[in-house]
Amino acid sequence: MSDDQQYDGYGQRSYGQGYGSEPQAQQQYQQQQPYHQQQHYQEPANTQDAQTWQGQTWDTQYQPQVQHQQQPHHQQPHPQQVAAETAYLPQQSGAYPLPPETPAPAPEPVPAAPAATPAPDSYSAPTTMGNARITDAQRARAEGRSPIIPPGAQPAGLTAVLALLLAGGAAVGPYALLVPLVILQAVTAAGWFRLNGMWPARQGIALAFAGALVADVAVLAVDDEYALPAILGSLGAWVLLTVVLQLRSYAGADERMQGLMATVASASLAIIATGNLAAAPDAVIVGALAVAAATVARALPLPGPVSIVVALAAGAGAGILAGGLTDIGGQGALLGLGAGVCALIGLRVASYDYPSRFVHMTAGVALPLTVAVPAIYLLGRALA
Repeated sequence: MSDDQQYDGYGQRSYGQGYGSEPQAQQQYQQQQPYHQQQHYQEPANTQDAQTWQGQTWDTQYQPQVQHQQQPHHQQPHPQQVAAETAYLPQQSGAYPLPPETPAPAPEPVPAAPAATPAPDSYSAPTTMGNARITDAQRARAEGRSPIIPPGAQPAGLTAVLALLLAGGAAVGPYALLVPLVILQAVTAAGWFRLNGMWPARQGIALAFAGALVADVAVLAVDDEYALPAILGSLGAWVLLTVVLQLRSYAGADERMQGLMATVASASLAIIATGNLAAAPDAVIVGALAVAAATVARALPLPGPVSIVVALAAGAGAGILAGGLTDIGGQGALLGLGAGVCALIGLRVASYDYPSRFVHMTAGVALPLTVAVPAIYLLGRALA
């Protein structure tokens, strides 16, 4: 065994670095050559995925469009062809000039959409939180339309139902009258605050309603001859309480004054409704029925002056019919006419300055009955 032949640890003979081992090494290299040829890099079949460089420039805004030649999927390109197509271009001294830049055309101005005019029966959001836009009433005046919207037939129907409940409760007794009266006072307090644009005003509504309840208890606790002083005393005490509470407020002067006026007016109206307990039961029956008739007649689709005349005539007629059922008799026409006039005043107040639907369903329902209470009390005592 020669010096350049050695045995490894597995018993195989290996050739060293000597000159005599060159033929065997060349033969081993030729045996390994097919293996290296099998492991060549497989190029993708779709040449569109390959990166293509078409120019020497550093301008990232200009991207030339490259048109690729689509090849059938069943033909696989040769690796050398793919390499030749994806090879980098040779370095050149000068760069390609950029194409001339053309300014983009200015966009045409889009005409502003005309503001949608609200329908006559639509109602917008309240404008009591310092919004700078004009109110619906101001827009109506600017467009030549009337800012007055009557409540309509549905609130008139609810007023008639509540009036019938008051008449039925007065015929039964004071405690039966108390149930619809409390409903009337609650709706009056809530509707007046919303009519003045103050919403939400839960504290003011609760304060006015509490004053009405105190007046109801005071009237029921005293004799009939002291009923009016009990109402006036409750009203005075509640006005003083409202002033004290507003003085403790940290709001601005204008806001406190507005809250004071709204709370005093709401409490006054709710307490005035207590006069149904102090008035004669027959007067309450006649007056409530007259208010119901006048309110429903006012909601009929008639011209303005004709509608007013028809409403007053309906109130007087209802007073005559109801007076015949009570001890008032034919004098019920005068009581019905007075209650009808007050009911129309209440409807006019609830229709003022483009009110919302909530105002119509609260103040539009309650104010005709509440405003008519003084006429029912005074005329009832005069005619009884």
